[in-house]
Amino acid sequence: MDHRRERVEDGRQGIRLALISEWKPDAGRTNMKLTLQHFSIRSTNALDAWVEDRIFSLQPRLQIDEANIRLEHRREASPAYRVHVHLVTPGPDVFTEGRDHTLRAAFEKVMADLNDKINGRTFKRQRRLRSNLQGPVGKVRTGRNGHARR
Repeated sequence: MDHRRERVEDGRQGIRLALISEWKPDAGRTNMKLTLQHFSIRSTNALDAWVEDRIFSLQPRLQIDEANIRLEHRREASPAYRVHVHLVTPGPDVFTEGRDHTLRAAFEKVMADLNDKINGRTFKRQRRLRSNLQGPVGKVRTGRNGHARR
């Protein structure tokens, strides 16, 4: 997988923007704007690369135009870590949030929820296609005992 990252610092502490583009032989170049916001969490290259890779791994199953990710550490709250993800996609956007006692666990909850939502979209689309392929069925009237009348 060949992808290019361009990092842009916003000037405000804790915000990093990245434009990630990947060359796909069958679809050409796809771009995704990624915005990472850090609140009371130090932004490191390792953390940012890990988050980018995890979000980018969703791209083959869902076209993501923009990903907004907010990583928070609230010392006074329990659980202290919160991750909020907003994926801008063609069609309805995908939102999810996870909280836990570690940043990794909160992010894993978010990824599990995102996978469930993406799989739900796929199954819903397949069910709709299957039902559209079946022709309209004539109404069958039933009697009082539940058996079909003719």
